Amino acid sequence: MRARVHITLKTGVLDPQGKAICHALEALNFEGVTDARQGKVIEIDLVEEDPTKARAQVDEMCRKLLANTVIENYVIDLD
Repeated sequence: MRARVHITLKTGVLDPQGKAICHALEALNFEGVTDARQGKVIEIDLVEEDPTKARAQVDEMCRKLLANTVIENYVIDLD
């Protein structure tokens, strides 16, 4: 089973990379972009085949290592 973890900064947390992306898009004449937020995606291959157990395992990975839950949100997708 494959898990994809989408990690983004929480609303209100300063995102300097997102601001740099927004300014770069403006400099390239892309109009109408008012904001950009940067995040990351982590793909994990798991031996576990039970979706409930796999989700619980990946959730624990996120809380312990992959995401800083003070400033980041995460969403887990399983394939």
